[in-house]
Amino acid sequence: MQNLLQDYLPVLVFMGMAAALGLILLFSAVVIAVRNPDPEKVSAYECGFNAFDDARMKFDVRFYLVSILFIIFDLEVAFLFPWAVSLSGISDVAFWSMMVFLGVLTVGFAYEWKKGALEWA
Repeated sequence: MQNLLQDYLPVLVFMGMAAALGLILLFSAVVIAVRNPDPEKVSAYECGFNAFDDARMKFDVRFYLVSILFIIFDLEVAFLFPWAVSLSGISDVAFWSMMVFLGVLTVGFAYEWKKGALEWA
């Protein structure tokens, strides 16, 4: 039992320090924060237009393009790292299913490139 506590002591110290830092930051935000919000700051804002307009109104397709970019660059990395780490022990089916996944993402990337979503100017 004593050995177990010694093994987990650094984890408990880390958790205690993290909790203390979180409480300090929350308390300092309450003490230091400015308390005069204007109506523009507290208004609802969603994707570049007012959130309470007509649900059938048209909006810019760039919002979809940004979400596709997120999927291509962020989720691809989240799936690719564990797959690459275990690459030596995977089957052919797992290898080719990742190749299909990367192919679909490559098609999405080509679509983004064609639509000009990578030009930020």
